Amino acid sequence: MPLAIRVHATGGPEALTSDDIEVGAPSAGEVRLCHTAIGVNFIDTYFRSGLYKSELPFVPGAEAAGIIEAIGEGVIDFKVGDRVAYAATTGAYAQQRMIMADRLVPLPDDIPDDIAAAVLLKGLTAQFLLRRTFKAGPEHTILFHAAAGGVGLIAGQWAKHLGATVIGTAGSADKIELALKNGYDHVINYRTDNFTARVLELTEGRKVDVVYDSVGKDTFEGSLDVLKSRGLFVSFGQSSGPIPPFDIGLLNAKGSLFATRPSIFGYNSERADLLSAAEELFDMIRQGVIRVPIHQRFALKDARAAHEALEGRATTGATLLIP
Repeated sequence: MPLAIRVHATGGPEALTSDDIEVGAPSAGEVRLCHTAIGVNFIDTYFRSGLYKSELPFVPGAEAAGIIEAIGEGVIDFKVGDRVAYAATTGAYAQQRMIMADRLVPLPDDIPDDIAAAVLLKGLTAQFLLRRTFKAGPEHTILFHAAAGGVGLIAGQWAKHLGATVIGTAGSADKIELALKNGYDHVINYRTDNFTARVLELTEGRKVDVVYDSVGKDTFEGSLDVLKSRGLFVSFGQSSGPIPPFDIGLLNAKGSLFATRPSIFGYNSERADLLSAAEELFDMIRQGVIRVPIHQRFALKDARAAHEALEGRATTGATLLIP
């Protein structure tokens, strides 16, 4: 029977258990997928901890690549043997799974499975952040928190390709060096420096046009303080904890600011948008604009260790589980 990592009761990394599961035959509109590589992302820890809700028990994991083993009635875009990848909400930490065919992205021959599993969720996130939530360009200076993380490294390369001046934050000398090699013009050590003061110094008081923040509670107010008048605060994660409730008048007081909480799923709910975004991402990889550093690989059965490393800020770049 296929192996899956499941959560029966939410909690810490110890909540991840190894179970044998039955997968069966696909229903109408579904395919049965045999995973070849599985991406590990911070959103997986949000579901595991209970911060994001899912019906128990569930299989965590938001992105993977694999080969279609069987197709259900009505599936016309794919056939058995096709290589595909996806970015979903849960269900990826398994050797096999069912998934709706309309959430799958066909993999071009020149995009390997491990690259696809490492990049799709993070790359599509960078795509909607930089190309749709705020269209970064040569006239913009941006601040991207967690610059050495999976999304951060992709975003740094992409934003530099778009011509933006790119400032990042990271928590160690090694991570700063890594971010600087991946498109960032400046990287601030948030453990030793006040990032707000450093951004003001780096911009000579002009501040930034947009802040992309996946950290949350620890960076929220400081991020508002470095935004230009009418600048945009983009919250797309909360690795330090959720942003506490605040008086919306704060946005006015700090310069008529805008704030948004977008998601990859909101931006790609239509299949045409999903396919277009994925093709743009693959083209950036094909051109060499985006390199995908896979720095950690764990066996699927060692998902707990992967989560411990991720939450301990001991990872850089992409992390994979190998079924």
